[in-house]
Amino acid sequence: MNDVIDPATRMNDVIDPATRVLRDVFGYTSFRGEQGEVVGTLSVGVTRSCSCRLRGKSLCYQIPALVRDGVGVVISPLIALMQDQVAALREAGVRAEFLNSSLEWHQQQEIEKRVRAGEVELLYVAPERLVNDRCLALLDDVKIAVFAIDEAHCVSQWGHDFRPEYMRLSVLADRYAGVPRIALTATADETTRKEILARLKLNDARVFIASFDRPNIRYRVAERDNPRKQLLQFIQEEHAALPASCTASPRSPWTRSRSFLSTRASTRSRITPDKEHETRGEHLSRFVRDDAVVMVATVAFRHGDQQAGRAIRRAPRSAKSIEAYYQETGRAGRDGLPADAWMI
Repeated sequence: MNDVIDPATRMNDVIDPATRVLRDVFGYTSFRGEQGEVVGTLSVGVTRSCSCRLRGKSLCYQIPALVRDGVGVVISPLIALMQDQVAALREAGVRAEFLNSSLEWHQQQEIEKRVRAGEVELLYVAPERLVNDRCLALLDDVKIAVFAIDEAHCVSQWGHDFRPEYMRLSVLADRYAGVPRIALTATADETTRKEILARLKLNDARVFIASFDRPNIRYRVAERDNPRKQLLQFIQEEHAALPASCTASPRSPWTRSRSFLSTRASTRSRITPDKEHETRGEHLSRFVRDDAVVMVATVAFRHGDQQAGRAIRRAPRSAKSIEAYYQETGRAGRDGLPADAWMI
């Protein structure tokens, strides 16, 4: 792997505008960890690609998209998070849009028109939409600043979150050879990282790997005695006024936990049920913005980046792998403040 950057690219000259975007748009005074180096690699005026396993990954593609000419295209597998990120970017003054199945046909046409007119800086699309002929024709008509493939571990057939449509994203390497690409994930072991590089044709990419260590998360394992009583006690005594999430893989424990907690919800700790009365996107928005809510969800529920849950509770069944368990617990404490991961 060639990690040498030609000095002629003068990376330091490019980092300055990136730092200004970091400060003026996102409100941060400095990059965290390897964010700055990733941003610099993608922002310079040469074609480079990256594969990253790190936290705070959104800035790693959002800033290069705003620094470089053209529209940044973000491939994201989840509609709710797509909508949430676009809403946050708009609040920051970024011209961001998404194209997914939640939009009416006339809305999709209007967004495509704005993309072609150069009025969109960041465009979020689902992987299955990106590879269809209509979307590829749209991208053929515009200048693209960067491609960002989020949740890149979904390309792994042996991973915990495989999405078959990710296998087709290698088309980006062939069709848009001159555009920098970045594949991002918060959790990927060595085998998965190699598979990401191979399947997405990122063989010459720089690889950035951050530590799995999350020092702000307190991990606890309790012996199973009376699960419902233990869960209720944990929430009421430690997280009654803070956002928390109860996750489970099998549907029956998930449903039982929801019903049990709903009958015992206090005014300070409101229980959000599943999608019987609200859409998943509404759940996500409510969880992100509410300081006193307990979300009972399957492991498929994603918590977003704008606010972090203070607690993650795992049902009494092990995750399929350490990687999968870390993916779940990594949704707590994303703001860097103390959080709990509690499992029985």
